[in-house]
Amino acid sequence: MSERGWLGFERREAPAVEREVLTAVHPPGYVDRIRAVSERGGGAFDPDTVASAGSYTAALHAAGGACAMVDALVSGEAGVAFCGMRPPGHHAEPETAMGFCLFNNIAVATRHALDSLGVERVFILDWDVHHGNGTNDIFHSDPRVLFASIHQSPLYPGTGELSDQGSGDGVGYTLNLPVPPGSGDAEWQSLLEHVALAAARTFQPELVLVSAGFDAHRADPLAACRLSSESFGELALRVRAMADSFEAPVGAVLEGGYDLEALASSVTIALDALARGGEAPLVDRHPLAAEAARVVGRYWPVAA
Repeated sequence: MSERGWLGFERREAPAVEREVLTAVHPPGYVDRIRAVSERGGGAFDPDTVASAGSYTAALHAAGGACAMVDALVSGEAGVAFCGMRPPGHHAEPETAMGFCLFNNIAVATRHALDSLGVERVFILDWDVHHGNGTNDIFHSDPRVLFASIHQSPLYPGTGELSDQGSGDGVGYTLNLPVPPGSGDAEWQSLLEHVALAAARTFQPELVLVSAGFDAHRADPLAACRLSSESFGELALRVRAMADSFEAPVGAVLEGGYDLEALASSVTIALDALARGGEAPLVDRHPLAAEAARVVGRYWPVAA
């Protein structure tokens, strides 16, 4: 991004999240446990999720950066923004650190927008190759949030079946769109365009947020999907076009991506597409999208 002039984006320091904003999603006792592990030099929460002495501070700024991004978007200061922070967040449940995630950055930012900024409808798209189980569960019964996740299955964390469509008042507001290993543009672009964004157009979001993982790239070592760096640009164009139709700002929060060259090129191409907008190529309806539409169509006018 530096070599390309930061694509015209203004770089900003990410502030630490305010405690009351963080504890709207994660109970105080859990936040204190994360801090205690870091303060004693670090430790493991599970075999995948490890903290060092600096992890608590880093996690505060990752969540705070996402909230500052939402502040800029909702105020009209920016129309498009990116929070390129780690640790990631979408696996973090309210009281469980997992999948490299300590605090659920996008969930904290979303709750901040709903509770403090007057936003009434948020569309969260999770295009990380792993299911965003934490975000899924946090908003499972909340009709103010339309959550859509396209993810490889079977794969960690083993959640996100097509049949999981929310609960309580939020039935129909959780869209889980799994794809098999080996899936590429035909599956991903079709599910996004013909199912997730079709539902979002009816939902009419005021704010669009993306859990932007780049580990569905064909070079990534932790999964088996077949997207290219250019594929993420096409995903971003589709999201930007939908958001523009409602004059909704778009923010992306970095999640996974474990091949550094693929991550760098994918982020750069996706952010360039988000910033400039434009028309995405037409995409045929894949059989997976037709199958998903039969389930999602119970709640949203999407064609099977």
